[in-house]
Amino acid sequence: MNQFAIRREKLIAHMQALGGGVAIIPTAPEAMRNADADYPYRHDSYFYYLSGFTEPEAVLVLVAGHAASQSILFCREKNLEREIWDGYRHGPEAARGKFGFDAAYPIDALDGEIPRLLANAPAVFYALGRDARLDRQVRKWLGEVRMQGRAGIAAPAQAYDVRMVLDEMRLFKDAEEIAVMRRAAQISSAAHARAMRTARPGQREYQLEAELLHEFRRNGSQFPAYTSIVATGPNACVLHYRAGDAVLQDGDLVLIDAGCELDGYASDITRTFPANGVFSGPQRALYEIVLAAQEAAIAATGPDRRFTDGHDAAVRVLAQGMLDTGLLDTNKVGGVDDVIAKGDYRQFYMHRTGHWLGMDVHDVGEYRDRDAPGPDKPWRTLRPGMVLTVEPGIYVRPAEGVPEAYWNIGIRIEDDALVTADGCELITADAPKSVAEIEAIMRQ
Repeated sequence: MNQFAIRREKLIAHMQALGGGVAIIPTAPEAMRNADADYPYRHDSYFYYLSGFTEPEAVLVLVAGHAASQSILFCREKNLEREIWDGYRHGPEAARGKFGFDAAYPIDALDGEIPRLLANAPAVFYALGRDARLDRQVRKWLGEVRMQGRAGIAAPAQAYDVRMVLDEMRLFKDAEEIAVMRRAAQISSAAHARAMRTARPGQREYQLEAELLHEFRRNGSQFPAYTSIVATGPNACVLHYRAGDAVLQDGDLVLIDAGCELDGYASDITRTFPANGVFSGPQRALYEIVLAAQEAAIAATGPDRRFTDGHDAAVRVLAQGMLDTGLLDTNKVGGVDDVIAKGDYRQFYMHRTGHWLGMDVHDVGEYRDRDAPGPDKPWRTLRPGMVLTVEPGIYVRPAEGVPEAYWNIGIRIEDDALVTADGCELITADAPKSVAEIEAIMRQ
């Protein structure tokens, strides 16, 4: 049994524990870019997690009965003429055999088959409220079942959000997922190293972005995991900046936040380096603070630690560094405990230190323990198999009272951490990170 079939069986077992029913999981629709040109197609993560099927116009249906279960794929029919234009289509029969479904039907049969499957089912499972079109379809199918009430046929009495189960499943990566994520991390690490080697004053941000994309694609990555951030000078203080046409200036830092997607799984790395290959005194001072903050966060990341422990550890180091460098005035804000309690550090560090990583770059999964009693839920306890980012930073915009030597310096250092039995493994460790490593590779 392949990994996708195993996941389907696991979801079916969860459904049976809730009394059984029918799950409906569609893939993503194709999106028009302009005129008759589509955006590059990318499947829905939930759908792919359970099916392994990457074609558009497809729906997975799982039937969880008390005595038996069934997995059914609805997909496009074979069409040799369309294959001339758009490429190979499996068609229902080939898809059923290759991906291990119990049955497969043409996508056009969906409206006829779903009401039949929902008839007398205890519950329907789908992504409630996620997509208005799907909500309308489910209401329509339920309405058709209810119209058969006089014939003794009952519609599902319960509706469950299937994501509540799938998010928890996806949060813990199996050995095959981890292997893919390690390879994605290696590709992205090499891309960051390539960008450092090629960066020079006078280049434009988009030229460095091109180096990243080239390295991603030539190593087998299908897509970038997200729109790459390549930000020079003051642009590095814009958290969601996108690579533009700004010129790398001698004396400026360059912040690159970029990662590839490989076989449906994302990587996410940020590195910051000097355009001319040598950190200035103020740049190095802030960089070493951010690096120390990341090291403290990594040390606080492991089994039985809370998700937020890494953030709290990083904030303490960053806050002390802000006081030591004069970014924050001790006479005005007090000591490090005061800075943390009042949130004064947020002037220069305004985001959290990590997020889940997996099929989506900001992957699914609860950050708090929703099963804990009471309204104030504690932060989630880390367990082996979880993957998260560790990404502290400092961003200094010009402001009154802030030493001018630090103006327009934006620094973030981000790695991907796999929680293990005795700590965590940085799967992106190949990307140069220390001051010595960065300056050395930029001399090559």
